[in-house]
Amino acid sequence: MAAATFVVLDLETTGTSATDSRITEVGAVRWRGGEVVDEFSTLVDPGVPVPASITLLTGISQSMVAGAPPMEEVLPRVLAFLDAEPGTALVAHNAPFDTGFLKAACERHGVDWPGYPVVDTLRLARAVLSRGETRNHRLATLAAHFGVPVTPTHRALDDARATVGVLHGLIERLRPMGVSSLEELRAVTKPPTRAQRAKRHLAEGLPEEPGVYVFTDARGASLYVGKSKNLRRRVRAYFTAAENRQRIREMAGVVEGVTPIVCSSELEASVRELRIIAERKPPYNRRSRSPERACWVKLTTDAYPRLSVVRTVEDDAPHIGPYNSEREAEQAREALLQAFPLRQCAHAFVPLGEAAPRVLTVGGGRWTGACVLAQMGRCGAPCDGSESLAGYTVHAGAARAAMTGDPAAVVEVHTARIAVLADELRYEEAAGVRDRLTAFLRGARRAQRLAAIAAVPHLVASRRTGAGWETCVVRHGRLAASAVLRPGTDPAAFLSSLVATAEYVPAGHGPSPNAVPAETELVLDWLTDPATRLVEVEGEWTCPLRSAEAHTEMTHWAHGRASAQ
Repeated sequence: MAAATFVVLDLETTGTSATDSRITEVGAVRWRGGEVVDEFSTLVDPGVPVPASITLLTGISQSMVAGAPPMEEVLPRVLAFLDAEPGTALVAHNAPFDTGFLKAACERHGVDWPGYPVVDTLRLARAVLSRGETRNHRLATLAAHFGVPVTPTHRALDDARATVGVLHGLIERLRPMGVSSLEELRAVTKPPTRAQRAKRHLAEGLPEEPGVYVFTDARGASLYVGKSKNLRRRVRAYFTAAENRQRIREMAGVVEGVTPIVCSSELEASVRELRIIAERKPPYNRRSRSPERACWVKLTTDAYPRLSVVRTVEDDAPHIGPYNSEREAEQAREALLQAFPLRQCAHAFVPLGEAAPRVLTVGGGRWTGACVLAQMGRCGAPCDGSESLAGYTVHAGAARAAMTGDPAAVVEVHTARIAVLADELRYEEAAGVRDRLTAFLRGARRAQRLAAIAAVPHLVASRRTGAGWETCVVRHGRLAASAVLRPGTDPAAFLSSLVATAEYVPAGHGPSPNAVPAETELVLDWLTDPATRLVEVEGEWTCPLRSAEAHTEMTHWAHGRASAQ
């Protein structure tokens, strides 16, 4: 915290609405290590009348701002003050008010809001101060409570100076609770429990390196697994006011030890975390505990293929997914069935044979070369004996192509249907069609990306970091080795050693044969980062030109991030 730089900001405005009102005064104080480093203050011509009620409250009149610079001149100066030192945190009392006005000003003048980390002293005070300790959490009340020598006057610089004193007082209150970094300060919502404070010693002696940490109980059983760039700092945060998750606060009562696993890179730490969670299923982890519950949509390999929702990938049949729920997998299956007339039942077939057709007796009737349920009118698929194997194979091939390559056929059918339903004002039905299409595209995109890297038997890539070149060996989509090439090391000898000691990974079936899909996706994200450089590649790493990746914008429909036009 001592190294962090804070810019404490206060604004005076013509009203409370960031949309309709304007800024009349800006005051800011740069504060670091308990000392004021710099100050900034200016009146602003709002371009609109200053209401009499605002003049009565702040003392800022229309005549005072008449000769002040307009916001288009002040805004660059304010942002320059905030940007003067990297990593600066913006502090304000009731911060959403001040940041809301600044964001609105940026939008009006065509400036991108930089997205500074924000500390709200009002929220901190509500979390830290005991009930009844102060009569309210107004700035003037808190300034008096902490003995701040500057009295708030509803003028920007005075109020910013008072907020500095309040921030200092709150930090001092939080220091005994173990809050010692900006990240922990921003996460504070309520004081730590007694159990949390009693377990702070568990972070002592842990390395300040990237890796995985495993919380254990008195019997050594795993309770929770996580990862961090800095093991000691992250573990310490669990026993401070920065940790506000109820289940983790409960865990503090039973945790007895922490096992650190130092990793050479952040990617290795992320992968090891996934593997340990999937293996041990710690009770206080919620994410990634049961990758075996994922669902896939499979096109079977029998003579008359059908679409099936399965839990495992056991052969080289086309699969899309994985899906987190059976419902979403079923939506994807329905999308494919809407586009391709495939059979929908799992009952036995008697294929049509031109040379020697077979006759069945079912329910008193005689049927030739057909699915039993189709003949009885209980199956909507075209397997009632009216289509030859050759004709059915065409439909199955088109479905296979949509799953593994170009999904245009599915997209065209569904977008046309959505347009018709929208024209008829049947919006709920259109939303259902949209959801089925997006489920299919999400699964197809995931499977195609996974399958592409899973087909590569050996790949080495490297990315520059502060410690050197982070280098990873990936085999069939699985992280096989990871290390950092540090300055002064022979690159050829380093690479030869890393490759020779990397894990052997055999080829397998499906889009993610040797790792859980989440691990392969972590590897993919790392590989596709613009800073990553390929060193060695055996085989080909390619994706279809016209693949589900080309329809990514459609996968956002259901989340409101893109229109369904």
